[in-house]
Amino acid sequence: MAGRFPGLLKVFRGKNKKGPAATPAQQPEEPERIQTLQDDASLDGTQAQKPGRGRFHRTLKMFRKFLRIQRRETGSSAAEGPAKPDSGLTELQAEPDVSLDSAELPEDLDTSETEIWATALLTTMTEDAVITNSDIEESEGMTNTGTSPAPTVIHTAPMEFFEESAVPSQQQVPAIVRNIHQRLVSHDTVDARLQTDIVRLAEEHPVDVVLTLLRCAPTCDRAAAIMWKSIGSVGPALEKVLPTLLCVMEDWPVHSASTSDGDDTDVFALAATLVIWVIVSECHKAMIPYSGRLFVALLFHIVITTQQMPPEEAGHFWKACREEHRLPRKPSRFAVQAMKALLYRLRCDKEVMAVERKRGWDTLLRAHTQHYAVGLLAREMRRIFIPFCSLIALHLLKELHRADPYWDLPFLAFLVEVFECLDLCKCGDSILEIMSRCLQSECRERRRLALRALMVLSKDPLRARRMCSLSKNLVELLGDADGYVVSMTLSVLTNILENDHILISSTTAPQLAEALLPLFDCDDIHMQLLSLNLFFKVMDLVVKKGKKPLKRIVKQSLLPLFFHCHDANERVAKASRELLLCVVRFLRRRKLKQLLKREKMLKFGTSLLAEDTSRAAEQLRRAQRYLQSPQEPLREAAIRFMGSARVSMRGQKEVLEVLNEAIHTRKKGCTSHCSRNIQAQFTS
Repeated sequence: MAGRFPGLLKVFRGKNKKGPAATPAQQPEEPERIQTLQDDASLDGTQAQKPGRGRFHRTLKMFRKFLRIQRRETGSSAAEGPAKPDSGLTELQAEPDVSLDSAELPEDLDTSETEIWATALLTTMTEDAVITNSDIEESEGMTNTGTSPAPTVIHTAPMEFFEESAVPSQQQVPAIVRNIHQRLVSHDTVDARLQTDIVRLAEEHPVDVVLTLLRCAPTCDRAAAIMWKSIGSVGPALEKVLPTLLCVMEDWPVHSASTSDGDDTDVFALAATLVIWVIVSECHKAMIPYSGRLFVALLFHIVITTQQMPPEEAGHFWKACREEHRLPRKPSRFAVQAMKALLYRLRCDKEVMAVERKRGWDTLLRAHTQHYAVGLLAREMRRIFIPFCSLIALHLLKELHRADPYWDLPFLAFLVEVFECLDLCKCGDSILEIMSRCLQSECRERRRLALRALMVLSKDPLRARRMCSLSKNLVELLGDADGYVVSMTLSVLTNILENDHILISSTTAPQLAEALLPLFDCDDIHMQLLSLNLFFKVMDLVVKKGKKPLKRIVKQSLLPLFFHCHDANERVAKASRELLLCVVRFLRRRKLKQLLKREKMLKFGTSLLAEDTSRAAEQLRRAQRYLQSPQEPLREAAIRFMGSARVSMRGQKEVLEVLNEAIHTRKKGCTSHCSRNIQAQFTS
């Protein structure tokens, strides 16, 4: 044994001699590096605790070049002498410029031993350990003594794990994300290397990154905000994480999904909305492909948080968010802020301000009026931002295919305003399916919006033929108390029947004609004209076997059409005369046809009563309501008609009773002048 030591000393002496013999120009690099390591070792305990300053840090950088080992800065350990304590925290500020190209592998380094060392280091650093505040304080208070206690470190996987040989398994990603967040909690800035690692981690494992970060920092604290902004500032990373964020936002109130480590803790949907609000200022063109879906998700959050309070657990979470970021008390107001931020980023400044001037944003926050505000926003955006509106409409179609959710009214309001921006050849059937369902809703606003859409779709021949199946629902709407609904229904039915090769069935024709009769007397001129035109189409397009049951209804149209031939509005009077002529032809009443062509209207009325004396009393009762008409020509026509009935129906007790009722009528609209005229004709 004793004989071996001189040999070892001789080896070291030989190497010492070899060093001075080297060329002076080649000497400085390695001795300077060794000197730097010695200087670091001589620092006090506090200084030595700073990660990235020890000799171990330098040695790892040399290993990285030759062995391609991905490392993460950890607590320093002296290569010579006693171990130095370490605070266990990585320095996140900019590192000294140390060129890896200048690092030379020592000649006496055992490569196999180095590989084992590096492998063990990687295994140790991938363990997920959390350091407490007390551990940090205790470590920072240590001094450089001969016997140092074991340092407390945060065990983390190497940051640069994207290189060839040390890529961690999928199950390690959530632990890496949690540790990055933990490290950033104690630091004010993030260096370029760490930012790059965060971005590349998001690109490679977006689902795990998003869900883990939302779980460990749901209120998006400062450290999480740094990470999110780093991701949002890089297009490819943003494109990767946005789908997962949108999936979380679309599940209310929580999103359930499992990460690769098996964690299936629910994630708050509002947490994802908060992230969007944080990163939207960093976003650029990478967001455009997802802008439509993102707008719909934000609109959903506005609607859902306006119409219902968040669950208790979500309420506590939102309270913490408010304290963290000084947000509005109500999540709905925050969702509106996020939507405005998105629109500003998409350069819709004028549209945002236009809605603001019309108090649309305030209207959007009230449940019973928000569909009006959404329609206003859609109209403003449609003027100059058609491509964006098309994206939104496509995503709204997907959402509206769900089974009649109670929040679909605002979605429907937006879609109706912009769906003309879509290719109806591709989307027309989907829209028709949705509108057919809404047409049967008890909600008046849904019916209105559905009819607005059907008015456009019915102009397309293919869609019009497919809308024939809605005839029953449309006929029922003709009796609706809402005049706007009735008017649009008439327009839809007219558009449908104007298409070629469409006939009206024998069951639909009488129902439709009967529903149209009361509309001849409505006060709205537009509705009168539509109903007269549609009645003509019913007679013209009814199938042959349906004409017989239709005749009974057509007979009832003779009297109102006769009176409206005297209408004060020339268009209504002309349309009534034309339709009356078609009616007498349909009924094959030759005498009435001749009188009508000669414009002998007084004789027409007398003949109308004479042709069916059994129904004379009924005809006179129906004529009484025209005595109350606000139009003087109609009142005078009614007086003349009743006067002619006195002559032609002489001796019929029932007719005389009806005329007596007319004389003593004192209902609204029937003037005393009318009563005197009736009485004069009755007693003359």
